[in-house]
Amino acid sequence: MGLRAYIAKRLVNSFVLIILIICLNFAIFKLMPGDPTAFLMQAWSKEPPEVRREQEQLIKSLWGLDQPFHIQLIKYIRNLLAWDFGVSIINKEPISHALGWRLPYTIMLIGGSTAVSIIVGVLLGIIVIQRRGGLIDSTAVTTSLILGSLPTFWLGLVFILIFFVNLRWFPIAGGHPIWARDYPVLWSYNVQSSAETLSVNLSLNALEAWRLVGGYLYHLFLPFLTLTIFSVGGWLLLTRATMLETITEDYVVTARAKGLKERTVLFKHALKNASLPIITSAALSFGFMFQGAIITESVYSYPGLGGYIWLAIQFLDYPVLMAIFYVTALCVVIANIIADLLYGVLDPRIKYG
Repeated sequence: MGLRAYIAKRLVNSFVLIILIICLNFAIFKLMPGDPTAFLMQAWSKEPPEVRREQEQLIKSLWGLDQPFHIQLIKYIRNLLAWDFGVSIINKEPISHALGWRLPYTIMLIGGSTAVSIIVGVLLGIIVIQRRGGLIDSTAVTTSLILGSLPTFWLGLVFILIFFVNLRWFPIAGGHPIWARDYPVLWSYNVQSSAETLSVNLSLNALEAWRLVGGYLYHLFLPFLTLTIFSVGGWLLLTRATMLETITEDYVVTARAKGLKERTVLFKHALKNASLPIITSAALSFGFMFQGAIITESVYSYPGLGGYIWLAIQFLDYPVLMAIFYVTALCVVIANIIADLLYGVLDPRIKYG
């Protein structure tokens, strides 16, 4: 089986898997305890029972909760495949719009911290494996275990105490400066046309653009630092564990006997053959990126998807939770496909078929 046939087969299997995920997602939330209409019925808590029953029936009819199970499931599958997530129960806004403006914050925070922790953790793991059994190795392993065991909310509170309360270097809440809400003008253009020519003059306010980017990075630093420190140790330990299995293999010994540089031996021979578990973990980390960091975003009041999930849990906003869980599952499926394709690129022994 060639690469194209393999990709086509994986896409078909992934589509079937996504349909099963949608059905499972729907069943889980239907079977969960609690009624989302109870939150909406609080406004009629002092009304007579007849009025309450009438309003409750109207709410269920509005949200389609009075329809048969199979009808709800069919509509749910159709809407998710069409990327129509419906309307939030909390604020009555389209869920796709809420996800759209919160998603960039989550990508900057989770995606950025994941990428940095992977790079730093892998490089530190290679350094540690060169000095395995020594003081640096023991210190790195112990530190990684301690940092990975600390609660993220505790790390966040410690950083708030250091960088905000004592040093006053960074803010503790929000994802952007207050003045950024006014959407400062970053560029301007002027169009001049005549019978023969059309000219467009575009000018960029670099100072204002850098000020805006700096403002976003200023608010991003503390949650970014928290997640990076929390996860970098895990990547160090994973790199160390995988390279321990390859560093003593015959082909590594042969590479050293040929007189190759130690850097070439470690990166081209040892790390390349030990990278498959790292790729799998990295793919899953980026796949679960869209579920946000609930605790960290709550500590710093960061406007990402994690805080949105926590708000939806508090008010039983099931449409929001169902949408986020579906997007997360979809990203995990895509990440697994990418990881499978990278296996064949990095390890020629792996054939598609």
